[in-house]
Amino acid sequence: MDRNASARARKLTSRWALNLALFVAMAIICLPGFWIVLNSLRPTVEIMAKPPIWIPRELNFDAYVAMFSGVGQGGIPVLEYFRNSLIISVTSTIIALAIGMAGGYAFARYRFAYKSSWFLGFMLTRTVPGIALSLPLFFIYARLGIIDTHLGMILVYVALNVPFTIWLIDGFFRQVPRDLSEAAQIDGCTRWQAFWRVEFPLARPGIASAGIFAFLTSWNEFALASQLTRSTGSKTLPVGLLDYTAEFTIDWRGMCALAVVMIIPALLLTYAVQKHLVSGLTSGAIKG
Repeated sequence: MDRNASARARKLTSRWALNLALFVAMAIICLPGFWIVLNSLRPTVEIMAKPPIWIPRELNFDAYVAMFSGVGQGGIPVLEYFRNSLIISVTSTIIALAIGMAGGYAFARYRFAYKSSWFLGFMLTRTVPGIALSLPLFFIYARLGIIDTHLGMILVYVALNVPFTIWLIDGFFRQVPRDLSEAAQIDGCTRWQAFWRVEFPLARPGIASAGIFAFLTSWNEFALASQLTRSTGSKTLPVGLLDYTAEFTIDWRGMCALAVVMIIPALLLTYAVQKHLVSGLTSGAIKG
């Protein structure tokens, strides 16, 4: 009995230690986000205070009211920037996922000439930093007449996201046994039906993960967007943060408020897709 009691005590202690370690790690990870939210609600004097003021003396929503009523610094058109970010991010994510699914499935299921070389070439494109492409892209887009347009930004983000989506989705399709698709075709399904009814549900967690990554990359990207957009009709939210900077001053509270607005859609999408991730993994475990 004493031995069992001591074993239970050690197990309980280790569980509490693990939970405490996870709590500390999550607190450290979430601290920057919490600090941004806090700075969006308190006066600029407290934001710039040294040493920092950890417990705010006053909280208000003036920065959010000014941002959405257009009376902020320079009358920043946040709704237009939000619309541009949504159109560009959603469209580029859908296109990148469609290409990534086709490419990932082809690499996982078919044999063709120079398959490894093609795959390596796609992966090597991810080693080039986006900012290094800004100048050549600027000249090419100027020639094509698509600079400062939604189409131009969508093409850029599709090109950035396709290699990673192909790589990630390819790995998930490789984990789906070929026998399942062949059995479905023996039972009367076409190759297309076998893909959508058998292989796609099992690879859904990878597709959802690729979609989250592609959306967040497009939603948060700043370097290329700042070079390829000029007007209100095409600027995205990260570029819109620069509108809070003036020659001698920076509206830190307004920038933090806009950052919070940027974070909310990303959190909602991640939460929504997380359910499909879990259900897809569970479905795959049961069907496997």
